[in-house]
Amino acid sequence: MGTDESPIGTGSDAVDAPTVAEAVVDCMLDRGIDVAFGIPGKQTLPLNRALGERGARFVVARHETAVTHQAWGYAETSDPGVMAASIVVPGPGDMNAMNGLKNALNDCVPLLHLAVETEREVRGGDGIHETPPETYDTVVKENVLVDSPAGAVPAVAEAIRVAREPPQGPVRVGIPKDALASRTPQPAVGEREPAAPPAPPAEAVERATDLLAAADAPVILAGGGVRRAGASDSLRAVAERLDAPVVTTYKGKGTLPETHPLSAGVLCGGSSAELRDLLADADRGLVVGSDLDAVATASWSVSLPETLVHVTLDGDDIGFGYEADLGIVADADRFLRALGERLAEGAADARVADEPSGSSPRSAGAARAESVRSADRERFGALAEERGPDDPLRSVEVLREVREALPSEAVVTADAGGSRVWTLVSFPAAGPSRYVNPGSWATMGTGLPSAIGATLANPDRDVVALTGDGGLMMCVHELHTLAAEGLDVTVVAFNNDDYAIISEEASRSYDLPASAYGWAEAGLDLVAVAEGMGVRSERVTERDAVGEAVASALDHGGPSLIEVVTDPGEPQASERMMRER
Repeated sequence: MGTDESPIGTGSDAVDAPTVAEAVVDCMLDRGIDVAFGIPGKQTLPLNRALGERGARFVVARHETAVTHQAWGYAETSDPGVMAASIVVPGPGDMNAMNGLKNALNDCVPLLHLAVETEREVRGGDGIHETPPETYDTVVKENVLVDSPAGAVPAVAEAIRVAREPPQGPVRVGIPKDALASRTPQPAVGEREPAAPPAPPAEAVERATDLLAAADAPVILAGGGVRRAGASDSLRAVAERLDAPVVTTYKGKGTLPETHPLSAGVLCGGSSAELRDLLADADRGLVVGSDLDAVATASWSVSLPETLVHVTLDGDDIGFGYEADLGIVADADRFLRALGERLAEGAADARVADEPSGSSPRSAGAARAESVRSADRERFGALAEERGPDDPLRSVEVLREVREALPSEAVVTADAGGSRVWTLVSFPAAGPSRYVNPGSWATMGTGLPSAIGATLANPDRDVVALTGDGGLMMCVHELHTLAAEGLDVTVVAFNNDDYAIISEEASRSYDLPASAYGWAEAGLDLVAVAEGMGVRSERVTERDAVGEAVASALDHGGPSLIEVVTDPGEPQASERMMRER
């Protein structure tokens, strides 16, 4: 190792120079990243010290599986391009974090993942925690290994730019442990902004306008690209001008606030027959910001309008599952703004007049959307009425009470699992930054960690995590993070003592006994678990007590858990919502 890489150096300039770790943290702060999630290890300590000395927030998690979900939740509830970092030790720490990296990759969510690599002189010799850096190639947008200490800051600066450049995503930077403590001078790095997302060609916008404005019964399917582009206002304007009901994907939920008259629901595993009929019966459709993946479309079995305009950032997505009459590779917001302007210019037709027709609940589009929502409400009501007086609560009842108790500005994070499907179809999202759930990766154990990230990004908002007992137990350690960090998060845990969505399928399709994958005889006391970690807790078994418990938790001003006992035998959304009424 040369003297320029020595941790101490040989002259006064070397002694006074910042360490590589300090220079990396300065680079992060200069580019707007002042929050990091991780678990400190001997390898990360130079970064941890630099973060503390510079006043950055470092949240100490209890397991690395949580840290990337925390950074994901931070970005998902922030303006597009705002992001956090995750910091891990090599090997086990890095591999534990892979789950959240893949989740962020699928959802096109930016984050900076700093992985401290094995020392260069040991690499290849099976040093502690050593894994081949290429192990992570497929779970991130870009994977960079720093070979020379002088390359650390340029690599981090470029990683931040790449993470923010559409389509956004997680970028991993591996920096050898010995490089971090060195005082190697770092080159000056010029500012390079992320490239602007592609604008739609004018002729394509004109063609899309002609196709959609001529529709008698249009529909819009909005995906996560609308969310990541910050295009909710543009989506609403187009929907109102077209008088088109808006259906969203998992990741598009909330891009049109679900209190809007044109909001028709979410295309997911629990979508109702009426919502699917709305899509099938439309004569023309606009798909924007979605890759129409197999999860949202039930492996492309959902019928979409025969005439389809498909707008996405990846040209490989166009025509993959559905033929498009017009495919456009463009940013969702730039396309929707251009389309809205063209619709306004050509608003001779009364249906796309300057007065937003979707603003009136009597409009044809609003009536079509309301017919779906009304049918869904009838289904939810029937589920509640079926429950016997001594039976545990059903998810839709709990979700209704939680929604009514929450201010519209609250941020809600939802875990994967059976409760999430009911949440998707029955819990109205108030806006794109006020609702978070995983998309096609559908990993469990995200609800609580993403709420931790959300509350760091939104310190002035109430933050509530919705999770099942299965999902919570995959990240239950982060209850202690809530207490240790003093984070004001309310966790609503649906406890049915069962992997009920799996047990239902096992019973229905494989003739296994009911609750085959439950543990009622070894029931889980979440209140005891949470209180043992320093989190205020309460158990609720009655519907009327749910709202009171939520209001009390919000007033508490610190971490709280509400355990709601629910019915392991309740119908699953994927089965009940598809039945004819």
